[in-house]
Amino acid sequence: MSSEKLARRLALASIGISAVLAVIKIVIGVAASSEALVSDGFESTADFFTSGLVLAGLWIAAKPPDSDHPYGHGRLEILAGLAIGLLLIATGTGICLGAFERRHNPHTPALYAIWPLIGSILVKSGLSAAKFHFSRRIGSSGLGADAWNDLVDILSGAVALAAVLLSVFAASKISAADQYGAFAIGLIVVFLGLRVVRQTVLHLMDTMPDEKQMAQIRSVAMHVPGALGIEKCYARKTGLRYHVDLHLEVDPDLTVRESHEIATAVKQTIKDEIEWVADVLVHVEPHQMAKQLH
Repeated sequence: MSSEKLARRLALASIGISAVLAVIKIVIGVAASSEALVSDGFESTADFFTSGLVLAGLWIAAKPPDSDHPYGHGRLEILAGLAIGLLLIATGTGICLGAFERRHNPHTPALYAIWPLIGSILVKSGLSAAKFHFSRRIGSSGLGADAWNDLVDILSGAVALAAVLLSVFAASKISAADQYGAFAIGLIVVFLGLRVVRQTVLHLMDTMPDEKQMAQIRSVAMHVPGALGIEKCYARKTGLRYHVDLHLEVDPDLTVRESHEIATAVKQTIKDEIEWVADVLVHVEPHQMAKQLH
């Protein structure tokens, strides 16, 4: 099974898990009178929608290029990551406002509110690790954003757990610990949303890969016989992978056919050896040193 299919199945499983966790947390949170647990439940509700966006983005991004979309449909996967970030910011803001409004009505939650939080931390730890692995493997911005979302779930769950324990065992010292915990969870979610938005906006602005990746492209191209130099090399992410624009220098005395064969070999070699490259557009340029020697 391909990595893309496994990633889609992972996103689908995440939707079901997030739905179950959200229901459990909200129901038990209300029964146990835990503001922090209910807030964490609403954060899990947001996870349900974000995983759905990731699944839709992965499915559409996998569609092959067509006449109207010669670069494929991968940009929608990046837009899914952007939508996730904005949804997280809205969710976190709502959690913060709710906790702030109820800060003057402290109450002690029931101790059994800790069990959904402990279970959520364990489950989300496994999901986050799996999503980070596959997001790096297939270059998915949406799945990577969802992995960070799961990571913040672990942090928010830990904060909520601490808040419940403090409310139960240190109520005389920190009477509103549960409300403060809910507010902290909201801040964590907002921070994560801002981080995800920044990362996806960089991709939408065609930010180049890091220098190590660009050096890899140049190195692979220069190992092709007939490639004498690289004048320019650009790359932009159009979904799960990158499209490369490369200006290749060859001997100026070669025929058009010979130059074209070298360019084709460079294109195919880069695509074969670098899995995160979707396609390469090679422009042939005369090599100045070779021209001077002749």
